[in-house]
Amino acid sequence: MREKKGFGSNFGFLMAAVGSAIGLGNIWGFPYKMGANGGFTFLVVYLVLGILCGYILLLSEITLGRKTGRGAVATFRIISRRFKWAGWLGVIASFLILGFYSALGGYCIKYVVLNLGNLLGSGFGTNGVVGAEVFRLFMGNQLESVVYGLIFLVITMLIVMGGINGGIERVCKVSMPLLFFMLLVCIIRACTLPGAVEGLQFMFVPGWAVANGVIEQEPSLFAVISAAGGQIFFSLSIGMATMLTYGAYLDKKESLTKNTLLIVVMDTLVALMAGLCVLPARFALDPQGVLDGPEMLFATMQNVFDNMGSVGPVFGILFYLLVVLAALSTSIALFEAVISYFVEKAEERGKHRRPLCALVAALLIGALCVLVCMDGMGNNGIAPYQLLNLAEQGWNGDWLSFFSMVAEGLLMPLGGLLTCLIIGWEVGSDVIRSEVEVTGQHFGTAPLYRLCIRFITPVILLMVLYGQIQSFFFA
Repeated sequence: MREKKGFGSNFGFLMAAVGSAIGLGNIWGFPYKMGANGGFTFLVVYLVLGILCGYILLLSEITLGRKTGRGAVATFRIISRRFKWAGWLGVIASFLILGFYSALGGYCIKYVVLNLGNLLGSGFGTNGVVGAEVFRLFMGNQLESVVYGLIFLVITMLIVMGGINGGIERVCKVSMPLLFFMLLVCIIRACTLPGAVEGLQFMFVPGWAVANGVIEQEPSLFAVISAAGGQIFFSLSIGMATMLTYGAYLDKKESLTKNTLLIVVMDTLVALMAGLCVLPARFALDPQGVLDGPEMLFATMQNVFDNMGSVGPVFGILFYLLVVLAALSTSIALFEAVISYFVEKAEERGKHRRPLCALVAALLIGALCVLVCMDGMGNNGIAPYQLLNLAEQGWNGDWLSFFSMVAEGLLMPLGGLLTCLIIGWEVGSDVIRSEVEVTGQHFGTAPLYRLCIRFITPVILLMVLYGQIQSFFFA
């Protein structure tokens, strides 16, 4: 293994890894999927799958990264003869996700500006326009959307250019504790609103959503497992090459099992906190607002802050800054996963090419970001179904949905499945055990790990993959 600069402390690694896991999927994905898939039932299934699938795959990725000291592409070339190409699945997934993540991060910055305008009473606020109309007008302003999306991407690029210790770790050690603090402030305000209890019932009372007409019917157990498994993948950044890449920078003396478990626990905690922040406020102040996707994050939540009175802009600024931090912590991990292969190749030749690699990657990702922003969530006539005349076939997804479909629906669960096959059936789980115990640390979960990586986790992943294909391609 090559010697390489890594994280300066275990706290820095944890904050970066948790930051990679905590993102936009936690803010809008977890609360909605929990309510739409049985509330407390979804939570129980999510927690079980978090151990049987999330913990197992996360430990696998971080351990493989630390064992080889390389990025995803090089790691799979080293450990597997049959699937040496598997590392590219995660890199391509990260690349596609960054294309729409940068656009969404730009939207968040725009909404910070809007709420700042409302606070100052200036002309660049919402000016009394309802949230859905504000969002529609912004989506229709292609130039403004592109500018904000590229601003977010440039910020991401500049952080990654600073390296692991000087850029990513330094930012995450500040931004993650700040994110937790802002979440607590927003939760306290949201849960003390009149009518907020309905949001809590939506999340935690089985059958409440159906009984109150929020969703039509209780989903099947298979649907719950598929939804929970898909959320775990996206929420924990599994199959994106990010955790494997970060693992390559982790010091040998640190406990892999303890760090992995902490990441899973902290990510789940933030997902629940996001639900406590978003749903009580939505049910209290905008009960007719949508519950899923960017529309909830921007249109519905903006209505919530507009209905809070004079303090609304303050909480609007706090909330959207929180979302910017969550998105940024994930985007820098995705960006690092994309450029790690090219940075390593340059370093092998004795050259320092990180800034150049980051700039080239930013230009390519920027092209996807511009496409997503110009598309405006399918409102500007350039969505793939509009260009390819697919509406008659029943698919009306925009570019954001298309990139998500390929990355989240196919590449990520397929990459996780291949990881199970490689470790469980090709090279053996001892490749993980030897690295976990490299400094004499006990691998207490080794029996569970062997059982899951060979049998249980692959079955779960096949269910998730089937469910994702059904959801994205045949819904």
